Amino acid sequence: MQTMLPGLALGKTTMDVQAFQAFYQENLGPIYRYVYHQVSNREEAEDLTSEIFLKAVSRIDRERSLRSMQYWLYLIARTTIADYWRVHYRRPTRSLDALLEAGWEGPVDEELTAINIESAERAQQLLQALPEQYRKVLTCRFLLNLSIKATAVRMGVSVANVKVLQFRALKRAADLERAVTEQHRGAM
Repeated sequence: MQTMLPGLALGKTTMDVQAFQAFYQENLGPIYRYVYHQVSNREEAEDLTSEIFLKAVSRIDRERSLRSMQYWLYLIARTTIADYWRVHYRRPTRSLDALLEAGWEGPVDEELTAINIESAERAQQLLQALPEQYRKVLTCRFLLNLSIKATAVRMGVSVANVKVLQFRALKRAADLERAVTEQHRGAM
């Protein structure tokens, strides 16, 4: 007596257990790797791979060619992964306007604010300690977020000169910061 796997109730022929086991062994590795590549989590990939083969076993059709069955298995995998991501990312969305109208002001961390103010003051002091050209190039590039070309036009110098000035300004600022830090440690 041969054990049969359930097929669709539409009269399609069913596949015996040994044939399905062979099909499973041949396709388990490639399907798992495909799923893992999509979700980047071992446990989720294992669960999804099991789900894919459970879906496949209930709808397998022996009359298909091996190539057609593999293609069909990848289609099941693709839709299963899409369903996974749909559920995973289905969260209630709220607009920022709605949150602000409800009185939400966002997280306020006084310590973090103090650190940011201190960092901004230290950056301003470093800028003031730099020569005019260095200060101007750093202001254009990093505070105004201008491109190298726009900075060159604004400063009236060549693009190559802006690159050199930027490199030297950053190096000088780093040296000044290091000197201030060492001086501060020596004072303690």
